[in-house]
Amino acid sequence: MLPLDYSAAANVAAASIAAADPELMTVREHLMRLDPSGSRFASVLRDTIDQLLNGEVTGRYDWKTLFKTEKTHAGTVVEINLQREFKFDDGVDMDYQIAGIDVDCKYSQQFGGWMIPPEARGHLCLLVWADDYKSQWSAGLMRIEAAWLNGGNNRDMKLTVKAEHRNRIVWLWRDAELPENVLLHMDPADRAAVFQQSSGQGRLNELFRRAQKRRIGRNVVRTVAQQKDYMKRVRGNGGSRSALRGEGILIMGDYDSHRKIAAELELPVPGEGEFVSVRVTEVSANQTTRPSVVLDGRRWACALADDTHQTAPALPAHTK
Repeated sequence: MLPLDYSAAANVAAASIAAADPELMTVREHLMRLDPSGSRFASVLRDTIDQLLNGEVTGRYDWKTLFKTEKTHAGTVVEINLQREFKFDDGVDMDYQIAGIDVDCKYSQQFGGWMIPPEARGHLCLLVWADDYKSQWSAGLMRIEAAWLNGGNNRDMKLTVKAEHRNRIVWLWRDAELPENVLLHMDPADRAAVFQQSSGQGRLNELFRRAQKRRIGRNVVRTVAQQKDYMKRVRGNGGSRSALRGEGILIMGDYDSHRKIAAELELPVPGEGEFVSVRVTEVSANQTTRPSVVLDGRRWACALADDTHQTAPALPAHTK
């Protein structure tokens, strides 16, 4: 997940702005050293949205179902979770000190909707956006000046950045990939079939049947199972892994051995706390047209719709 060059002109402008603002350059370089790929930032945003949805208790998976007060609180939760992840010091006048420089943090689920308080003028702001429907996020730095803000008369005097001055944002990551909210993006009929099951175990089994070849995070599992021991419901010995094996479905987790299998089958590789399911079929040893892997002394490939259903092989012992 690298910073995205959305236009050559924007890159030139950003470079010019950063060069004229040594503090901005220092903060940018520090953040890029902490998270060169953006993966840590993306994980914080994914976890924060899931924290607000609180699926284990509420069964929610859609941002639109949050109460107004929860949406208002989102910016504070993003700010707190970023500080926990990156261990930023408390700021003197702003939220953080990053590389010894005061930085305010502003989050909006609507791009450009960052609400800038009067006390942030003259300071650097870390502007963060994430959209669960687009599965995208961005984060950039901007030195706040009054001339670059819209007018307004709201009670707390917070103002947004004028659209024509958003080119003054020096992007760390722009339109980067947000880990998918699988339940939100599932086919509605498949999602309904999952939630029609009466038990947490039944819902998880249906999820892994219907959401194959996709990374399924622990928060999705938690929302579907709605049980305290939700991770146990995925594993063997009575969980989805053993329940679906007879249907030819493998459920790979974040173990090295499982990740290797996913890679050999050219599937999405599970990240930390993620699962990927797929139905497999046995193929001949000289089969070369489909990615395959040897398990239990036999060669397996991802099953096609018309392939006969077979019992899936046992997954190897867990190693990290």
